[in-house]
Amino acid sequence: MSLWGVIPFLLLVIFCAPIFIVLLSLLGNYSENWAHLYNFVLIDYVTSTVFLIAGVSLLVFFIGTITAWVVTNYDFYGKSFFEWSLILPLAIPPYILAYTFTGLFDPFGDANNLIRSIFNLGSDISVFPNVRNIYGAIIVFSFTLYPYVYLVSRSAFLNQSKPMKESARLLGLSEVGVFFKLALPIIRPAAIGGLMLVIMETISDFGAVDHFAIQTFTTGIFRTWYGMYDLQTAMQLASLLLIIVGIFFILERNSRDRAAFTANDSSFVPEDGIRLSKIKSSFLFLICFVPIFIGFILPITELTLWAFESKSSFFSQKFIQTSFNSISLAITAGLVTAILAVIINFSIRFKPSSFIQRLSSLLSVGYAVPGLILAVGMVQLLIYLDNNVLNSVDVVLTGSLFGLLLAYIIKTYALANSSVESGYERITSSMDDSSKLLGASGWSMLIRVHSPLLRTSFLTAILLVISEVVKELPATLILRPFNFETLAVSTYIYAAEERMYQAASPAIAIVLIGLLPIFFLSKMIKSSNK
Repeated sequence: MSLWGVIPFLLLVIFCAPIFIVLLSLLGNYSENWAHLYNFVLIDYVTSTVFLIAGVSLLVFFIGTITAWVVTNYDFYGKSFFEWSLILPLAIPPYILAYTFTGLFDPFGDANNLIRSIFNLGSDISVFPNVRNIYGAIIVFSFTLYPYVYLVSRSAFLNQSKPMKESARLLGLSEVGVFFKLALPIIRPAAIGGLMLVIMETISDFGAVDHFAIQTFTTGIFRTWYGMYDLQTAMQLASLLLIIVGIFFILERNSRDRAAFTANDSSFVPEDGIRLSKIKSSFLFLICFVPIFIGFILPITELTLWAFESKSSFFSQKFIQTSFNSISLAITAGLVTAILAVIINFSIRFKPSSFIQRLSSLLSVGYAVPGLILAVGMVQLLIYLDNNVLNSVDVVLTGSLFGLLLAYIIKTYALANSSVESGYERITSSMDDSSKLLGASGWSMLIRVHSPLLRTSFLTAILLVISEVVKELPATLILRPFNFETLAVSTYIYAAEERMYQAASPAIAIVLIGLLPIFFLSKMIKSSNK
C-alpha cells in the first residue's frame, strides 16, 4: 500500500480509538453504581432524552420547513433579508440561549421585572413562566438548531418545478394544500436529513440541559464521572448513548443517500414569488421574524445589556487570556483539520481506490459523536498511552493540550472535509492528467496545482472548524489542562455560579466568532439567488 493509502488508514485508527474504548466498556465489569443507575435513574435518562428529542424535532421541523417555504414562494416585505438572516441563530450555542433565557424569564429576571415596573405589580407576581424545565429546553434547542432544517428545505424547495405547483393549483389545491400535499412530501428526505443533525446536536448537548437541571444521558454521564468518581460506569452510560447516536447517524446517511427533490424532467422555471396583500405580507413577515428574534436578536440584546450594566471589560487581562486560549486552539485545530482534509481528498484523487474512499468516509463519523463521549474515550486513550507507551519518556499526554486538540480534530473533521470535498469537485481530472504528463509527483501536484485552486475551500474549512471549536463545551471541560480556561468554559462557570452578567463578555465573543462562517454562508445564499 502506498503512502496515500496508508495515511487514511492511520487516521481512521486514531479517530476511532476513543470511540472503541468507550464501547469496550460494555464488556467490562458492572459496579454497584451501575446497579443504582439502572434501578433508579436510567429510565429517567431515557424518557427525558426521548421527550426532548420528540419536542425539538416537531418544533424544528415546523419552523424550518415553513420559513423555507415562505421565503422561497412568496414576495413580501423583508424577503431578501430573511433569506439569509434566518440562519443567524446558528451562531448562538444552545447553552448561551439557555443562560439568557434564565436571566430574562426567571421570577426576578429582566422580563418579569420590566412587566412589574410597567404595570406596578407586586414582587410576588411573575408574568412569564419558569423556563428551567424540559419545555424551556425544547424551545432553546428548537430556536437555535432550526436553521439545519431551513437550509436543506430551502435548497429543496428552490429545485421544485414551478409548472408542477401551478398544475396543483389549477386542480383546486389551495396554497396550504400545495405545501402539505405536494411540496412537503417531495422534500421529506432532505428535511429528515437536516432533522437528524438536529437530533444528534440535541442528544450531545451538555451545557443547556445541565443549566436547566434536566436528567438526560449527557448530564448522567458527567455526574457519574465527577459525582460518583466512577469512570467505568460513566463509559458504560456513554456507550448506550453512543449506540443511540449511531442509529441516528446511519438514518441520516441513508436519508441523504435517498434524497431526491426534483422531478424526472428538467423543466424548471425560477419562482418569482406570489405577491400578497399588506395583511398577508405582514403575517409572513412575523412568521420569519419570530425565529430570528427568539434565536438571535433577544439573546444578543440581553447579553449586550448585561455587559453594559456590569461594566464588563472586554480588555481585562483574564478576558484577553481566555480569548487567546480559545482563538489559538481554534486556529490550530482549524489549520490541522483542513490540512488533513486536503491530504485525504488528494489521496482519493491521486490513487483512486474504493477501499480508500470507504476509509475516508468513515473519518467523518466523529461529527456524530457527542463531545462528552469523545472526551471520555480520549481520557482513557491518553491514560493508556502514558502508562504503556510513554512511561519511559518524560512526556505526559493526559491533561495536556494534545488530547484536547485531537478531540477537536476528530469532532470537526467532517466540517472541513465537506468544504474541501466541494472544492475538489471543481478540479477536473484532466488537470491531474496534465500534471502527471509534465512529471509532477504526488506532493508537487498537491502543492503547485491543487492548493491554489482550493484556497477558498481551505479557508472556509478553517472558519467552520474555528466556529465549532470555540463553542465546544463538554470536551473542553473534561480535557483542558488545569487552570486553562476558554471562552466556552468561562461562560459555563459564570452561569453555573449564577453570575450571568459576568458571563456576558465571553458569550458575546463566542457569538461574534460564530458569525464568521455564517457571514460567508449568507453571501453564498445571496449570490445563488441572483
